[in-house]
Amino acid sequence: MGQNIKADKSFGDNIRKWRNAKGMTQEELSTQLQIHGCDISRGTLAKIEAGIRHISVDELQAIKIILEITYEDFFAK
Repeated sequence: MGQNIKADKSFGDNIRKWRNAKGMTQEELSTQLQIHGCDISRGTLAKIEAGIRHISVDELQAIKIILEITYEDFFAK
């Protein structure tokens, strides 16, 4: 079983902030995640950003690579 990071609104807000800073839509990020081997739909990404769904470590790593951010960026207040 993979490890998950607990759903959190501020965590999801940070993903949204960095995605928007890169000029990406949820659909574009979910497509990139699928290319990186993470089966995430736009709807699932929306739930992560809303703090409703947990995120796996693999998904976190892929988002980090795609958005070119650090792990600290996910947890910034």
